[in-house]
Amino acid sequence: MAAPPAHSPVACSLVATDLDGTLLRGDDTFSDRSLAALARAEKAGARHLVVTGRPAPRVRPLLDGLGCTGLAVCGQGAQVYDAGADRLLWSVTLDRELAETALGKIEAEVGDVYVAVDQDGVDGLTLIEPGYLMPHPTLPAVRVQRREDLWRAPISKVLLRHHALSDDELAATARSVVGSLATVTMSGPGTVELQPCGVTKATGLALAAERLGLSAEQAVAFGDMPNDIPMFDWAAHGVAMANAHPELKAVADEVTLSNEDDGIAVVLERLFP
Repeated sequence: MAAPPAHSPVACSLVATDLDGTLLRGDDTFSDRSLAALARAEKAGARHLVVTGRPAPRVRPLLDGLGCTGLAVCGQGAQVYDAGADRLLWSVTLDRELAETALGKIEAEVGDVYVAVDQDGVDGLTLIEPGYLMPHPTLPAVRVQRREDLWRAPISKVLLRHHALSDDELAATARSVVGSLATVTMSGPGTVELQPCGVTKATGLALAAERLGLSAEQAVAFGDMPNDIPMFDWAAHGVAMANAHPELKAVADEVTLSNEDDGIAVVLERLFP
């Protein structure tokens, strides 16, 4: 793929990046070029905000690797996390009874699904029921014996997998039956999720930006999956990775190189020459 067009779409003072499939490479590391490009942007006065589906406890080590001591948006926008203080400034939980009702509606349509949950809080666990396989095998998870054990503490979201349906098929069916019980997102291979109704990456990003005194008109957002669409709708300029889902590419302002080919760095080097 050719490099993005040589123009500066916005006066950028906010760089919002997804992690998996976007800033992170497939081995869960950051390239030196990407780190240098982010450092260049921050030296020029821009703020970098991680905006990820991962919950705060699963993001903390990556933020350490980025040298981030400020804010991060986690849990698909359900959490605004202060890395320096190691505390949540804002969080929304998914009502567990609504989650169970939503699951019942989904399983009535597609049969059994395998389920996991992310617990709320800076020390929340990822719990998985029998049969659920983590899409990221490097991420820690605690296996429970029964589905009802998933609901023993407040949760930020539910993760779903199906033995036969594709992610697109499962997400489409879930949206058709869940209604206002939850927001359905698709954030990566094998990752269809239920989160609090109305909560998206855009809601969390808007809250974090407001705390920093920044606005959407100053923001460039990078992503790779449909869960990044609300973030692109919010930001002045949305940049999809070459490896992005077709739904995100369709609404992006531009498409850069892949996460393995330093696509974020290519754009930031243009914006901050």
